[in-house]
Amino acid sequence: MIHDIFMPALSSTMTEGKIVEWVKSPGDKVEKGETVVVVESDKADMDVESFNAGYLAVILVEAGQEAPVGNAIAYVAETEAEIAEAKKRAASGQASAPAPTPAAAPKPETAAAIVTETATAATSNGSGNGNGRIIASPRAKKLAKQFSVDLKNLQGTGPYGRIVALDVEQAAGQPSTKTVATPLTTPVVAAAPTAIAATAPVNITPGETVPLNTLQKAVVQNMMTSLTVPVFHVSYTIGTDALDKLYKQIKPKGVTMTAILAKAVAVTLRKHPVVNASYVPDATKYNSEINIAVAVAMPDGGLITPVLRNADQMDIYSLSRSWKDLVNRSRAKQLKPEEYSTGTFTLSNLGMFGVDNFDAILPPGQGSILAIGSAAPQVVANDAGMMGVRRQMKVNITSDHRIIYGAQAAAFLQDLAKLIETDPQSLTL
Repeated sequence: MIHDIFMPALSSTMTEGKIVEWVKSPGDKVEKGETVVVVESDKADMDVESFNAGYLAVILVEAGQEAPVGNAIAYVAETEAEIAEAKKRAASGQASAPAPTPAAAPKPETAAAIVTETATAATSNGSGNGNGRIIASPRAKKLAKQFSVDLKNLQGTGPYGRIVALDVEQAAGQPSTKTVATPLTTPVVAAAPTAIAATAPVNITPGETVPLNTLQKAVVQNMMTSLTVPVFHVSYTIGTDALDKLYKQIKPKGVTMTAILAKAVAVTLRKHPVVNASYVPDATKYNSEINIAVAVAMPDGGLITPVLRNADQMDIYSLSRSWKDLVNRSRAKQLKPEEYSTGTFTLSNLGMFGVDNFDAILPPGQGSILAIGSAAPQVVANDAGMMGVRRQMKVNITSDHRIIYGAQAAAFLQDLAKLIETDPQSLTL
């Protein structure tokens, strides 16, 4: 019997995927549950395992090419004798089974389950799928052989405990070969001009036309969806003297400005559940969690929004550690679907580029996004009419006007400003 290997849906928004690498070659024997191909979705690389034992008879979509979700990308023949029949079927363009409809994309929490028959989990003895087999990416296996690293002794940091190249490089004491993403989430104090160049495209020839990559296509799709939502914008100026003082105190302990801002927003959202809500047909969905997504620019184009889940319940130090881990794994495209698609409120920070203020585009499925500008010294007058210099930053909120009204967004910003200006120390409790 001949079986199809379909392009899986790795996220709820994925409509097509790109073949990163075929682990098996035509004619190779394939075990049930064995990794056959690595697929790039809009946010991450995932292993696709075979549901059937047999032989990889035909590859329909070569490495580097894309295919819609649900389309066959290869055939697996149960016996060697059926390989010739599979080749004839491929030549005639006849599918051996109906492809699942792309419209039936799974929820983010279960999207990765399509990739494997059972989700692979990390074990106490390295990373495996529960039957003793080591789960590692093809590049990780290659590097392990190159650097003489025993995969059995490694704990994978990839999706579902998969050992990735970064794990092997760290074990071998080698510098990472992964490209580095530049987060749009560094402290609100303006950064050095060289930081701007970090997000510029590399190896671009003037005059050429470059196709969008999978991540960029996903961004385009999301942005076009956002155009159908009626939104409004509200600006607010916040003094940052007390915030800057707190940051200097706890920065040596590994706390980032991103974590402080995320914590401040999350705590304020407790008082304003409608700002943390989202629109569903003819209803308002009040989310049970406060999950802060933070926009991070990728050097090869597009952006990703790692999510700090239950940010209001985490202490500032744990929040910082979680954020650093999310950024590191987003660089290596190792985030799980629920780590970038479950945000209920988004932060976008361009302050490090010296941007005074800007309006952010509302992400699909969320009620609000907060755009954060740079903090700079300003001459201001107090209530007594006395002049002085204070550091201030301007924030702009973009909200879905179907469920959130101007007064509600303004009240949220007012409470956020009060927390940042008068009681930021409470964020460390």
